[in-house]
Amino acid sequence: MTQAPVPQTFNILLIGQAGRLTFEAILLLASLKTHSPDFKGRVFVAEPQEGPLWSKPPSIRNQQARQYIEELGAEILPFESKHFGEAYPNGNKIEALLAMPEGEPFLFLDTDTLITGDLSSVPFDFERPGASQKVEGTWPEPPLYGPGYTGIWKALYDKFDLEFESSMDLSQPDEYWRRYLYFNAGFFFYKCPRAFGEKYLEYALAIRDDTPDELASQKLDPWLDQIALPLVIHALGGGRDVLPAGLMDGAITCHYRLLPLMYAREADHVIEALERVTTPHEIKKVLKLYDPFKFMIYHGRGHKVRALFDREKLPRKEQAIRNKIRREGFWMR
Repeated sequence: MTQAPVPQTFNILLIGQAGRLTFEAILLLASLKTHSPDFKGRVFVAEPQEGPLWSKPPSIRNQQARQYIEELGAEILPFESKHFGEAYPNGNKIEALLAMPEGEPFLFLDTDTLITGDLSSVPFDFERPGASQKVEGTWPEPPLYGPGYTGIWKALYDKFDLEFESSMDLSQPDEYWRRYLYFNAGFFFYKCPRAFGEKYLEYALAIRDDTPDELASQKLDPWLDQIALPLVIHALGGGRDVLPAGLMDGAITCHYRLLPLMYAREADHVIEALERVTTPHEIKKVLKLYDPFKFMIYHGRGHKVRALFDREKLPRKEQAIRNKIRREGFWMR
């Protein structure tokens, strides 16, 4: 009789701060507890601290929510914003890595993630980093007269003395965005958060502060974290095929972005998982403190959004989904 593999132990990192992220963190933590009860690692909710890069305190101010985060088993992890702060909040995920326990495998999850299955069953190879491939071709946007995708990406690999050729998927056409290593920063993992974070910070700051000429026409905000991420993963020996397909961003997790988008486009098992997690009275009284969750989940607005769309025939562009929800008066964030 074959013995079942021993579940891996690793830490989880997510960002928590005032407003929407506070309540998304609670939903993520509750879904982890419900759908992955055998998870043995530590969970850190990283909280940026007040400082010169924030115009108002970014920390979790709702005391009831803060207490519930700790009741759900998470550790609130303060960190200092030295490089990004309010001007680029996506930089929180980079700076928070440096406050994590050194040398312990980690999985970063964007706070707008729902756990829908057993996270402990995912066969992460923490020696080879990877990230979310639930991504659209959002960056770069090559100008008409060049440089193209190859010229832009190669300039970045050259800047950091990285070998470029092996990063490409040669089964994809030349100058098609999928040929080039590109991830969504909704999740990523590695064997050490400090090693990953130091390289991530080095690359992101160098791209921002000493931008290669080939990127002169490109927007770096809000894409900076996703521009640097594939370079970090390639430098540390990871890539696009380090996880079996269909688990992360599939059967085990859902990166839903915003609740109206979840109700509009995600599979039935995701909505069922959401409702299973949010039914108990103790979570209901906390999530109701945040109007988008109160009205979407508990007042039925989410199902009105869901009725607007055929999941088999969704618009190709996310913007079209957003626009339709807005026209019907159901958009909330």
